[in-house]
Amino acid sequence: MVQDRERRLIDAFLVATRTLVGDYDVVEMLQTLVDEVVETFGLDAAGITLANRERELEVVAATSTQTTLLELLQLESGEGPCVEAYASGSVRKAGSLEEMRRNWPGFAAAAEAAGFASVLSIPLRARDTVLGSMNLFRSSPGDLDERDLAAVRALTDVATITILQQRSADQAARAQEQLQQALDSRVAIEQAKGFLANTHRVDPDEAFALLRRWARSHNVLLQDAARGVTERRFVIPPIDSVLPSAPRTPR
Repeated sequence: MVQDRERRLIDAFLVATRTLVGDYDVVEMLQTLVDEVVETFGLDAAGITLANRERELEVVAATSTQTTLLELLQLESGEGPCVEAYASGSVRKAGSLEEMRRNWPGFAAAAEAAGFASVLSIPLRARDTVLGSMNLFRSSPGDLDERDLAAVRALTDVATITILQQRSADQAARAQEQLQQALDSRVAIEQAKGFLANTHRVDPDEAFALLRRWARSHNVLLQDAARGVTERRFVIPPIDSVLPSAPRTPR
């Protein structure tokens, strides 16, 4: 069990240290990161928000539709740990519903309805630059122990540095453009999820899992797969075949 946990932690760091080059998929990297963090640290859900050009937060990765909705509630109301973690550049947490109610009453009600009893929000920060926040949820009260908290903070730091790559002034514009593309692609992904959920009569989380598996098996970027679905260029079956067919392109 310990070895499995260590292996997962190593995998999570490998995900966080990938380099942004060429057509590297920021959304897929961050989505894989939240998946790994949830599994490694025994959490129930996680999400990542990033700031757009107007310094407004947007949800870019989440482990479930329910988590996405909870994140969106914070962004719309301006109240919640993820908003404060980004604004302050420091960790915000609540180990119980009572603590949540004291700090963020509106968020606490939504978190309780979603089945969460504790929350931890960590800024994606490098020096004076804050890109957004990683937000962790558990159905049971309590805080992460010091070792786990240190590991999660290290992961967020590495992910942030990976994105920024300490770029020079001319590269910084490209980095911001990549981030904006990641945020924009999330819209296409949500549209594709809705289309697949309706077409195959599955819930949005199953639709997202189907989209990701298809994109990986066809070596297509997640955002490109999503746009291909909404534009009717790619046909994704309800169950992946052993030997998937090539993407259908327009004539």
